[in-house]
Amino acid sequence: MKPRVLQLIDSFHQGGTERQAVQLIGLLVDCDRYDLRVACLNHEGALLDQLPAVGQVLTYPLTGFYNANFVRQTRKLARYLRQERIQILQTHDFYTNIIGMAAGCWAKVPVRIAGKRETGSMRTPRQAFVERQAFSGAHAIVVNASAVAKFLVASGVSEGKLVTIYNGVPVTAPRDLSDTEREVLLKELGLPGGRLVTIVANLRHPVKDQETFLRAAKIIHSAVPEAVFVIAGEGERLDELRSYAAAQGLADVAVFTGRCSRVPDLLAVSEVGVLSSLNEGFSNSILEYLAAGIPVVTTDVGGAREAVGDGETGFIVPVKDHQAMAARVIELLRDPERRRQMGVNGRAIVEETFSLGARLRATENLYAKLLGQKQIATDAEVDAVVANGYASGQGPVH
Repeated sequence: MKPRVLQLIDSFHQGGTERQAVQLIGLLVDCDRYDLRVACLNHEGALLDQLPAVGQVLTYPLTGFYNANFVRQTRKLARYLRQERIQILQTHDFYTNIIGMAAGCWAKVPVRIAGKRETGSMRTPRQAFVERQAFSGAHAIVVNASAVAKFLVASGVSEGKLVTIYNGVPVTAPRDLSDTEREVLLKELGLPGGRLVTIVANLRHPVKDQETFLRAAKIIHSAVPEAVFVIAGEGERLDELRSYAAAQGLADVAVFTGRCSRVPDLLAVSEVGVLSSLNEGFSNSILEYLAAGIPVVTTDVGGAREAVGDGETGFIVPVKDHQAMAARVIELLRDPERRRQMGVNGRAIVEETFSLGARLRATENLYAKLLGQKQIATDAEVDAVVANGYASGQGPVH
């Protein structure tokens, strides 16, 4: 009998955590080794269109942790877990950790796996305390970077519960575009010609600090006038950041795409990928840049150093240091051979450590260990799942 697994995610909006959760669901569906169920707290978002067939997605909406609705939704979830005899419950972020671990303990789910994807102090002290209590009810806590594990240990979480499973991205064949192919893609994407320096990050939270990227862009444009700066992402800060770009004198060379559903195509026409965040766990964008074969210039946050070899696949600069960021981007734009070699190095790192197969393999090994079973699938079986999923066009999303 297949193990019964419930994946509990916050929503289906285009956030890094949500994208990675939907990707994992796709991998687990494709491998067909689990009786998989999906539940959420908010049944909204563009990623719903990318969710594979998993039956009814149940919703447990929260309005807070300190009211009758939280108790009601927790009981409702616990009742479902008991009735369906769920063997593995996996949660992915702050809100799902709280309700999921509470309901999982209540229902005595045999395997309870929580998730943490960021470092730093994005939560209030009270929220951090509540999450630590939730972690006490987990058998394992999946983190997506060693930096996140170190942060949790420093905050008092048991090191023995922590399991590092890196994000995964699709690794496709390198794209060597002709001038004509590049022009066609630029037109399809609604982008101008020029030398694209791109940042892929949501515009919902100041933690992404696109202001530092735009301050760097002003310096870069002075040194490399043909540079164009693409800000890909959606969120309520869009108008604010557009105004900021205009104030930097970048109105004609800063392009805001909104939500981008064709990130691989965008990166195929870009020369450098940038991350300017103040705080991260492990950035999906960094992996997408590396997989696309372009060098990365990133702030020194979270697991950046676990993915980017400084001077080998890109450069790491201090947080909020727009001058250092600009200097590194200019260096890359002026040295095409080094830029190319860094891209080759980056793709090799992704293939070895951050592939979808590596992520599925690590997840299945964790499930087997916690269930007290032997390894569920061989490496060849895992690789076949990923290959067959993409060949059929029904594989995991990215």
